[in-house]
Amino acid sequence: MTGQVSTVVLMCGLPGAGKTTWARELVLRGYVRLSIDEAVWQRLGQQDAGVVLEAEAFDRLKEEVRREQRRELVELMLAGRDVVVDYSFWSRAARDDYKALVESHGCRWELVHLKADRTTLERRLEARNGERGANSVTVDEELLNHYLAKFEEPSGEGEQVFVQSPA
Repeated sequence: MTGQVSTVVLMCGLPGAGKTTWARELVLRGYVRLSIDEAVWQRLGQQDAGVVLEAEAFDRLKEEVRREQRRELVELMLAGRDVVVDYSFWSRAARDDYKALVESHGCRWELVHLKADRTTLERRLEARNGERGANSVTVDEELLNHYLAKFEEPSGEGEQVFVQSPA
């Protein structure tokens, strides 16, 4: 370890809340960004080539990338680097797991919860759904409803909450 204590920012929020935009701002301040979506996108040949995986195969690939990025996170912490983990961190269990990992390496974590109302999420997703790229996975109304039902909003977990403006 370098002697510098790393800060690991865990991004938390629903699709369209602004996690990737926030994470990219941290990169400009010297953070290393880990993104499952971008790593999967690169491995699939950027899907513009028409590569489509069945849901089960896609989930396996995402889990493989998550394991690799978890090891990379440890290496980065040991090197004294600040890191932003640009995942959704839907469940408290996942957040607690990563916080414990960070603490076990003598580093500090920040849990950033970006919160937006449904109208804001829908507006942002509508704009994003027309784009191409790793960070523009299409989220229709049915999928958004699934995410809203599944999301475990952080409360009392040391989170910093930033409410996103509807404008």
